[in-house]
Amino acid sequence: MKFENTLEFARQLDEKDPLRKYRDRFLFPKVNNKPVVYFTGNSLGLQPKNAKDYVDEVMKDWSELAVEGHFYAKKPWWDYHERLAKPLSKIVGAKPEEITVMNTLTVNLHLLMVSFYRPKGKRYKIICEEKAFPSDQYMFQSQVKFHGYTPENAIVEIKKRKGEHNFRTEDILSMIRDVGDECALILIGGVNYYTGQVFDMQKITKAGHDIGALVGWDLAHAAGNIELHLHDWNVDFAAWCSYKYMNSGPGNASGCFIHERFHDQREISRFEGWWGTSKDTRFLMKPEFEPMPNADAWQVSNASILSMAPYLASLQLFEEVGMQALIQKRKVIVSYLEFVLQEIDKQVESTFEIITPANPKERGTQLSVFLHGEGKKIFDYLMQNGVITDWREPNVIRLAPAPFYCSFEDMYSFGQILKEGILKKANQLSSEL
Repeated sequence: MKFENTLEFARQLDEKDPLRKYRDRFLFPKVNNKPVVYFTGNSLGLQPKNAKDYVDEVMKDWSELAVEGHFYAKKPWWDYHERLAKPLSKIVGAKPEEITVMNTLTVNLHLLMVSFYRPKGKRYKIICEEKAFPSDQYMFQSQVKFHGYTPENAIVEIKKRKGEHNFRTEDILSMIRDVGDECALILIGGVNYYTGQVFDMQKITKAGHDIGALVGWDLAHAAGNIELHLHDWNVDFAAWCSYKYMNSGPGNASGCFIHERFHDQREISRFEGWWGTSKDTRFLMKPEFEPMPNADAWQVSNASILSMAPYLASLQLFEEVGMQALIQKRKVIVSYLEFVLQEIDKQVESTFEIITPANPKERGTQLSVFLHGEGKKIFDYLMQNGVITDWREPNVIRLAPAPFYCSFEDMYSFGQILKEGILKKANQLSSEL
């Protein structure tokens, strides 16, 4: 498709967009009394309008039924989390029985590492990417210390080549082979939070298994964003937050994947609680733990219903649309945003450098952009003029046009506001000289 950086062309793309009606299913903040251009679905997705209905339903059942809501609510609370498994399985490419929802992301990764990080003898190292999301770094450090190792010896970071912004798959595979039988676990973010690079999860998982290691994925920036086939890729485990591309609300419940080959194992290392025990005997309060025959065996406490309600509301929208339709729009809208940035770059005395891979197969919804020579004043200008984006030091803005609610006109409008901000800054500097 040949793009044009005009309002008319952007509106033509919106007219042809089969998902355009879903924009009206979300609530937008306003700046200067106008709905914002929202680029931070990679941090917190917008609120679906149906989320309040789902929460209100729980509140109504609580007010009218109190404790009896566990069994007699419209959606009984004792198995509420099970309703999320099937729609989530379609999003991450799993079987419904491989999915559970509980806690929050880093808590779940810690709990999963109880089962999947079992260092023994010379096999004790964890392979991750350099400058992983800080929460993952802290998790790795505390886990290896808990097992009696030092981070310097036990954590192996895959590095980028000097002068490059992204990881090369061949370097990752080479590192895995080099660590070999000293590697106990490979745990990487499926999409790098800083650059938006998508890792080749299938190849990396196979390489890890070839050396006898277990392989897990932090899918915080991948779930609801890119195509995933966790079961077919033979991934051992994964976890993700729900509040980014899946629009469930701030700090909300996390999803987990545990491959079916680990199910129904009574002897597996695992921190256990009563919501992971058999539904048939759970309320008999037996002293013996009888694990659920699926991923729910990793549940510890009863479900946090008020956090799962807006998650379920959002998943209804995913069921209506399907990941393939979202991915198809995402490819086009991200390409159009890339085009707009390149066109604006030609019109101003600045140099934008997109550090996200240009190959559509190696990126999702996010473009990370160096604004060379501009600094945070441009970010501030964008925010003050209704473009909600994300700043990362030293001078990177992250732009994530979520296909559910971002329009092509948004991309055009962003380009014009960016251009206006750069020119105003340049004129101000000239007047000061």
